[in-house]
Amino acid sequence: MNYSRLAWLCLAWLLAACTISTLQAQSVASTVVTLDRAEAVQAGWDSSMPPATGWVPIKLMDYWNTRWPHHDGVVWYRVHWNQASTDAPIGLLLDYVCMADAVYVNGSVVYRDPQLVEPLSRSWVAPQFFLIDKPLLHIGDNTLLVRVSGLAAYQPGLGKVQIGSNSAVQALYRSGMRWRYDVRLFNFAISAVLGVLFGMLWLLRRRDTVYGWYALSTLFGAGYAWNYVTASTWPFASTDAWQAFVVALLVTSTCSFTVFLLRFCERRWPRTEAAMGLASLAAFAFALLDPHRMGPWRNVWVLPTILFYYATIATFLWHAARSRRIEVRVLGISMLLPILLSFHDLALYLELIHGNNYIGALTSPLTLVGMAFAVAWRFSAAMRRAEGFNVELRHKVDIATTQLGDTLAREHALALDNTRIGERLNLVRDLHDGFGGSLLGAIAALENPQRPPEPAHVVSTLKELRDDLRLVIDTTTHEQDSDLAGLLAPLRHRWSQRLDVAGIDSRWRLDGLDGLHLGPARSLDLLRLLQEALTNVLKHSHASRVDVAVGRADTQLSIEVRDDGDGFEPGVAHDGRPSGAGLASLRARATRLGSVLVLDALPGRGVTLRLDVLLQASSR
Repeated sequence: MNYSRLAWLCLAWLLAACTISTLQAQSVASTVVTLDRAEAVQAGWDSSMPPATGWVPIKLMDYWNTRWPHHDGVVWYRVHWNQASTDAPIGLLLDYVCMADAVYVNGSVVYRDPQLVEPLSRSWVAPQFFLIDKPLLHIGDNTLLVRVSGLAAYQPGLGKVQIGSNSAVQALYRSGMRWRYDVRLFNFAISAVLGVLFGMLWLLRRRDTVYGWYALSTLFGAGYAWNYVTASTWPFASTDAWQAFVVALLVTSTCSFTVFLLRFCERRWPRTEAAMGLASLAAFAFALLDPHRMGPWRNVWVLPTILFYYATIATFLWHAARSRRIEVRVLGISMLLPILLSFHDLALYLELIHGNNYIGALTSPLTLVGMAFAVAWRFSAAMRRAEGFNVELRHKVDIATTQLGDTLAREHALALDNTRIGERLNLVRDLHDGFGGSLLGAIAALENPQRPPEPAHVVSTLKELRDDLRLVIDTTTHEQDSDLAGLLAPLRHRWSQRLDVAGIDSRWRLDGLDGLHLGPARSLDLLRLLQEALTNVLKHSHASRVDVAVGRADTQLSIEVRDDGDGFEPGVAHDGRPSGAGLASLRARATRLGSVLVLDALPGRGVTLRLDVLLQASSR
């Protein structure tokens, strides 16, 4: 709301400055002589001197198209005044010239427009001030000649001439420049700035088409406003082409403004919008393809566009009167005064009244500020809703995050408990199936009275039971703090001594096992697999050397046991036992580790056992 107040204050300051300037100009007008009686004569484009005959008396302000409706070319205006003194320079003010002119005082050129033939300079956009001094200024009768180049279709003519003291006429000139040029330049600038600003806003928020249509309407409106401040027809080669382009801008600006109002009122009329789009395209097409007809006959386009604009504004004002939304009411109020004053400009354009002061440009900033406030209010309201939604969403997300965190913590605790229970069940099952089975077998052998066991066999059985028990103890007592390297160390120590006693050289290679945790169950399976493989080497291979390699490479754990013993033929009986019976246990343990056992065995070439275990993310 503070920004809107600032905008209103700026506009009020501008209007106050213009009003004060006008009052100051009126205060000095008593020292200025206004000349409204003159003579006029028509001439051709190449006229360099005024004709000697054909002069007719006229009253300024004069539009020659009312007298010579089809005259395109030059009209000479002659004004006489009596100068009492030449001691001080005087100011001379031409209030209005359309289109281009050359000015002569007592036969001497004091000003000449750059283009007196097509494309004509556009001197009508601002008043002209000249300082006249000796030797141009004479005591007694003085003659002002104004050569005006114009086209009958564009209200050619000459306004009133004012003569007086330099300071007084300059004050009138500055006032005229503020009202007729500076305000229009301000109108163009604010339209262009608002158009670019809201155009960028629309590019960032494509769904909010109200910003895009507002940007288009103000940008096309800025193009139309440029018609009141530019002094040439560039980049067009003729006045007709320029005027045709300006008419196309007027049509397109009105259509864009209408669509903006529809979007602003949250209405969509597809057929009406399509018709306006076709009208805009047709206007530009005619302006480019047939400017010399569209320019002079611009009223065929301008008058329907003006009527359509009035109908649009009347409909919106009716809607604003019924609406309770503040931005709609503000926009409606900002249009009231410009619409009322536009009737004065329309009467000037249609030559129903004479003059050259189009006052619509003075109130256009009021409409632009009202439109900017309404659109900015809409944007601010949307941002407030978005911020409120974000706060509410953040609150709900925080609640959901807290609840989810609590749920995940409970689930994690349950998962840990289930994992511990599962690992304990696996250990109990392994004790029952492994150590328990061996213990029962030993008890049964010792209790058999018919075949008493040999002492060496009993000792061997007890050692196997001890080793099984040690493996279980190693994998359970070090669950929390021992990695795989720490679990393999006792196994390596025991089996290195045992193999040395049997005359077998053992070589161990352990790589990358520090910090690797497989869990109690998988660690026990891995240790038992190595123990069983080494037991087979010790009992059956007659080897002189065995190599044990356990290494980690990224996400994979590789285990290999290689001996240089007798070897065997897979599937053929060995030492009185089927070769597949011992390997079945090894394959079962490999499967529990999530791998497949690879056996490389040939008679006389030793045996190699190899498997690769895929590591889980939590193990790495």
